Amino acid sequence: MNAPARVAGSLQVLLVLALLLVIALGVRMTAEVVTVFVVSFILTLLALPAVGVLQRRGLGHPVAVAVVSFAAFLLVLGLVFLLFYALEVLVTDIGTFQAELDQRLETALGFLDRFGVSLPDSSLSSIDLGAVAGATLGWLSNLSGIMMMLFFVMITTIFMLLEAPKIPGRAARILGPDSAALSQASRMSGFVMDFMVVRTETNLVHGVLFSGVLLAMGVNGAVLWGTLTFLLGYIPYLGLIAAAIPAVLFAWIQYGLPGALGVIALVVVLNLIVENPVFSYFASRAFEIPPLLVVIAVIVFGWLLGVLGMLFAVPLMLMLLILVQVSEETRWINVLLGVDRLFEDESSPP
Repeated sequence: MNAPARVAGSLQVLLVLALLLVIALGVRMTAEVVTVFVVSFILTLLALPAVGVLQRRGLGHPVAVAVVSFAAFLLVLGLVFLLFYALEVLVTDIGTFQAELDQRLETALGFLDRFGVSLPDSSLSSIDLGAVAGATLGWLSNLSGIMMMLFFVMITTIFMLLEAPKIPGRAARILGPDSAALSQASRMSGFVMDFMVVRTETNLVHGVLFSGVLLAMGVNGAVLWGTLTFLLGYIPYLGLIAAAIPAVLFAWIQYGLPGALGVIALVVVLNLIVENPVFSYFASRAFEIPPLLVVIAVIVFGWLLGVLGMLFAVPLMLMLLILVQVSEETRWINVLLGVDRLFEDESSPP
């Protein structure tokens, strides 16, 4: 390759990187609007199997979409109010929890002092549960904003569901009915739907079991911690740990070190029972994605879209991989990332 060709290739790479940076900054600046479309698209993927079931039972497509959309809206609305209710119940006893926390901290500092480890006295007053709860309630108090976002998400989801049956035909006219890229994109789209359905079912089982055992143990805020487990379970690797931290903290406040260790043991057991046999088995068959790529996706989409970007990092990454795979000029990226096997036909030899 001569020098002018190398220069032209380098300039092309730089232009592509610059374009990606401009797109990323644009997404970040319009995160609220993009979030509505992202959430709507994810809900559409979750709702499509249910729409198909209703259609097979004789309902027309518009009627099936209306039934599923209304049921999904009620579920999301119920989840939001459950989160508010559980947090309100916890905040009402925040003064008692603060007193117990201060006592636990005094005991812990006294224990550390025996081994010559001394901490500043201000550390006792630095942990203010009331301030944390107040900030959380203040962030969630914008109920009108949340309801407005839910309204736009619902409307967008309904129209996406209505348009979904027409997308394959339009794609076939663009790429050709026998296009390999179309078949690969269709296969991966099915994988994304399967991922979201299985992830949601796994999170639901995990959240219900975690909340139920915490209730049996008498840990305060059990419903809230179970709800957080359901929501944060979408974040790979980090979500379940983040959801377990406040449960461990409140168990330690109530029952001391044995209570905290009991909750930690519960988290480990639930991961072994729920995560490994159910989700990890499915993921090992269909989503052989390098862990580093998953972590990078969580960081990037979290930076672009905030918490919702972290929740839906994996399906968003899979959709980007589909776009990369469709073009022959960019498929080398999937090879470099180590995810090209996702697009191989299951019936083809290894």
